[in-house]
Amino acid sequence: MIPQCSPDIEPDVLSELLANDDVIYNATQIFDALSDYTRFQILGALCMGEHSVSELQEVCHVSQSAISHQLRLLRDRGLVQPRRDGQRMMYSLSDDHVKMLIQVGLQHANEAVGED
Repeated sequence: MIPQCSPDIEPDVLSELLANDDVIYNATQIFDALSDYTRFQILGALCMGEHSVSELQEVCHVSQSAISHQLRLLRDRGLVQPRRDGQRMMYSLSDDHVKMLIQVGLQHANEAVGED
């Protein structure tokens, strides 16, 4: 089930966050990372569980180097985290906030498709 979007932040806290340039910059970096088709596919796959680079390559239909490049950017933005499993790296979402962003984005996009 896709979670409903609800305003969990009180207006005074939201106002304080919006006044903080570092918070705004970090938020824009997150949305910038989400704006790429392959990165969004990677994050969508990771919403369903941990995956290796080769598994993500199969899902996204791009080269291993392209997946690795995108994972590096996602890791730098704090959206995914690696875990070593023997010789391979396994990736997962950093936290439930990332999953919620992906799910809400997909839900919103699906509503827009239904309106056409």
